Amino acid sequence: MSGTLTLASNSQIPIIDFAPFSQGSAAERQQVVEQIYVACREMGFMYLLNSGISKSLLDRLLIQSQQFFDLPIALKQQVARSPETNCGYVGFQKERLDAAKPWDLKEAFNVGIHALWPSQPEEFQAVVSEFYRQCTTEVAPKVLRAFAIALHLPETFFDDKHGQNYVLRMLHYPPVSQTPEPGQLRAGEHTDYGSITLLLQDDVGGLEVRTRNGEWIAAPHVPDALLVNVGDAMQRWTNDELSSTPHRVGVPLLAALRSRYSVALFCDPNLDVEIACLESCQNDDRPAQYPPILTQDYLESRFAATY
Repeated sequence: MSGTLTLASNSQIPIIDFAPFSQGSAAERQQVVEQIYVACREMGFMYLLNSGISKSLLDRLLIQSQQFFDLPIALKQQVARSPETNCGYVGFQKERLDAAKPWDLKEAFNVGIHALWPSQPEEFQAVVSEFYRQCTTEVAPKVLRAFAIALHLPETFFDDKHGQNYVLRMLHYPPVSQTPEPGQLRAGEHTDYGSITLLLQDDVGGLEVRTRNGEWIAAPHVPDALLVNVGDAMQRWTNDELSSTPHRVGVPLLAALRSRYSVALFCDPNLDVEIACLESCQNDDRPAQYPPILTQDYLESRFAATY
């Protein structure tokens, strides 16, 4: 496939208008599919404009995130993360995405099907739930259908393999007032575990993506866009045809003086789904690179190294 891509300013990450996939002609829809395929094969990241989520909701979500993380630690700890559900509050420096480096300079709040909700802020549950609903029932399924078409699969191939294991993470990177430990970052170098991730980020900056030639490039804030990236499950399914790209959040000098907020929706396959190389992505000259594995087994191995 081929497609013409628009690059974000100050970045090599392409911007794709997603509206024609839902509302355009067959030719326009196919063009979006081709753009997504090229972006995910060559970079593993892309910005989606016109995802279907309103600017108003995106703005309110970031406000609610800030208000939650501003709460006293004792209130946040009342909804501490449960290892069984992976939902709840994760305290500052309680997680490291790069197991070889110091603990990450961040705190988080996880939301899933079995969500654990704080009593404050007052509108928190309503706003976060609506964003979660729109991402999991509208945006993510459509993106996965675009992936299926690009991979010459039935459009609904991924439909029944997702829907029960979506996790939303609200992330806060507090101002860095002291010199970090050697190698310490706001979020260590890592790849995401699932099929795709949808990310909303503020304008503070710091997210970096590693290109295939090993160069780290900025993934800047693009107003009203969702940043989408490929995860490990999709890379395994496609036999490395689509790239689960390492990324990190650094501690740039000016940005480190400000809080940074982002919200990530991790679209993981259902726990009982076997992730095995797609027939269309392997042949005699290109055998399967990964053995089949259940989603639950893969996620448990990754979480054990993270927390």
